[in-house]
Amino acid sequence: MTERLNPFTMAQKQLDRAAEKLGLDEATHELLRWPMREYTFTMPVRMDDGTTKIFRGFRVQYNTARGPAKGGLRWHPDETLDTVRALAAWMTWKTSVVDIPLGGGKGGIVCNPKELSEGEKERLARAYMRAIAGIVAVTKDVPAPDVYTTPQIMAWMMDEYETLMGEHHPGVITGKPVPLGGSLGRHDATARGGVYVTREAAKAYGISLDGGTMAVQGFGNAGQYAALLGSEILGLKLVAASDSKGAVYNPKGMDPAALIQHKKQTGTVVGFAGGEALTNAELLELEVTVLFPAALENVITEENAPRLRARMMCELANGPTTPEADAILHDKGILVLPDFLANAGGVTVSYFEQVQNTYNFYWELKDVHARLDDKMTRAFHAVFDMAARHRVNLREAAYLVSVARVAEACKLRGWV
Repeated sequence: MTERLNPFTMAQKQLDRAAEKLGLDEATHELLRWPMREYTFTMPVRMDDGTTKIFRGFRVQYNTARGPAKGGLRWHPDETLDTVRALAAWMTWKTSVVDIPLGGGKGGIVCNPKELSEGEKERLARAYMRAIAGIVAVTKDVPAPDVYTTPQIMAWMMDEYETLMGEHHPGVITGKPVPLGGSLGRHDATARGGVYVTREAAKAYGISLDGGTMAVQGFGNAGQYAALLGSEILGLKLVAASDSKGAVYNPKGMDPAALIQHKKQTGTVVGFAGGEALTNAELLELEVTVLFPAALENVITEENAPRLRARMMCELANGPTTPEADAILHDKGILVLPDFLANAGGVTVSYFEQVQNTYNFYWELKDVHARLDDKMTRAFHAVFDMAARHRVNLREAAYLVSVARVAEACKLRGWV
């Protein structure tokens, strides 16, 4: 991984700019540049063929000044500690920008889940929970699903934790199946929060969405719901979608539900009868009203940013845009809704899940949606006001809002 595309270096550079604008003192700035705690684990797992495979895992607790660490668990063959560090940093700013009383954390396991059986996945999930059991709790650190992890994996992890503790602790994990204490509305929360932010941004900047077009880069959970809700709530027409195997395009529009059904049946958007083949690179450069990057980090760089033609970009993925690309997009007049604001719906409903677990009282779906809408709307307008006040783009404004709140908590605690 080059220094330029190292996600943690990218996260630090973004923080550095905010620290300079906020005039943070040297100690506070240095404290916020690094994780407070990070752990690396080696996990032996028995495979179906009787052999034992050794997996490496990570957990980073970036900052807990505002509350317990909160962050997902990723399973990916290219997982690195620096990626987990960056994502834990972004989680810190994410929980802060939507003003929920949590800090930032993240976890990862180096593995290819597509090569694992269900039994192997369960044994790996339980091995990871045994490794982290001493450092997680509703008052310490609460994991959740992320790339290639699911509610079922969360259920196995919660069960392992409760087995170790000898009592019920549903709040130790969020993103669980609803019958085990999961929250209604969690499945589409990341995309729904992004759609709410897109709606508010369009109002604030005078951009017409109804009848406009959208392209979704990364047709996983968040991308699929972005396509459905972008159509339902914003009136956008889906013209392109991609996954790791390729992309499909139809300028007249595609039915999101039909495309989702095709992917469920075939495992990819490729070959969808309602669209023609397109490359992932070509999808990013389409002229659309809204582009939803919903896959992995570093897909929009200084190399391809000059060719992007979207009117707005809502970052449902974490870190899809490099700092160099960010500057280019800003100069081109493309409105970028930054990741840790745009995709904060997931952690917000995870927080709602923790609250419901703690009270042992569960909300109706309409209440979850209403509370999420309120949180995301308030967060957008706090960032929009900061952008206007300091004459900066929305990403820098989101950093100013969130970093100022975390820095204040650190100072009030007497850490700096």
